[in-house]
Amino acid sequence: MPEGKIIKALSGFYYVLDDKSESSNPQIVQCRGRGNFRKNKITPLVGDHVVYQADNDKEGYLLEIKKRDNELIRPPISNVDQAVLVCSAAKPTFSTALLDRFLVLVESNGIIPIVCITKMDLAEEPLKQQLNNIAEEYRNIGYSVYLTSTKDDTGILDVRRDFDNKITVFAGQSGVGKSSLLNAISPKLQLKTDDISSHLGRGKHTTRHVELLSIGGGLVADTPGFSSLEFTDLTLEELESAFLDIHDIGAGCKFRGCMHIKEPGCAVKESVEAHEIPSYRYNHYVEFFSEIKDRKPRY
Repeated sequence: MPEGKIIKALSGFYYVLDDKSESSNPQIVQCRGRGNFRKNKITPLVGDHVVYQADNDKEGYLLEIKKRDNELIRPPISNVDQAVLVCSAAKPTFSTALLDRFLVLVESNGIIPIVCITKMDLAEEPLKQQLNNIAEEYRNIGYSVYLTSTKDDTGILDVRRDFDNKITVFAGQSGVGKSSLLNAISPKLQLKTDDISSHLGRGKHTTRHVELLSIGGGLVADTPGFSSLEFTDLTLEELESAFLDIHDIGAGCKFRGCMHIKEPGCAVKESVEAHEIPSYRYNHYVEFFSEIKDRKPRY
């Protein structure tokens, strides 16, 4: 049976790129899922490696979904190698709290994050200097951070170099310029963009579905924007591990299993006081910790 990768899901149809097709002549088959998928509560996702049966060279059925390396719920996509977390310098306002939420989500799913701050042309001093300082703090943790502008192509080539031989998801709050950034990276895409809403202070959703797009030597997903993230299944232990700087320094805590909240001899709190960990990072950790701890159980 032929195999391939789902590159788009739309209105109950799954568009499968055949594994054996060449990049110069891609073979894409429109498929439906078998009835047993719904019976077994299996939802095919963009990024899934699948076995399919083609009745002809245009239509077929999904027979099997191969084991996933990882999956995200919002946006719905699987087998992601890395995530470009897009934040804007302005319109909407840059938020380290939102960035840290995205980082926790992708880190907990074993996905490599890349931080991209867009619309740097809108940042005036001292905001520009503040963003440069924040970018350096995240680089010190170990993250790749790019400051970009689609107006003058600042940082665009730097971001593109990370795409080769990878599946990359773009994620971020609506209005931060994900589609504009992708258009700058690959002008042939001509993705629809829209201006920020001055009344709502956020962007309109211009991307309606998840789709894998061929850029350079990799596949990139443009995804619908969203404005909130909930830690519905994350445990407190997973949260601690997802804050890389806190997790690493936490190895030096006096007591094993220290969660860095009220415990004595906490190396993390000492590092915050010594300005080795930015205070906003620790504050976000405490905020997320309380959110998870107070989460109502799901039945």
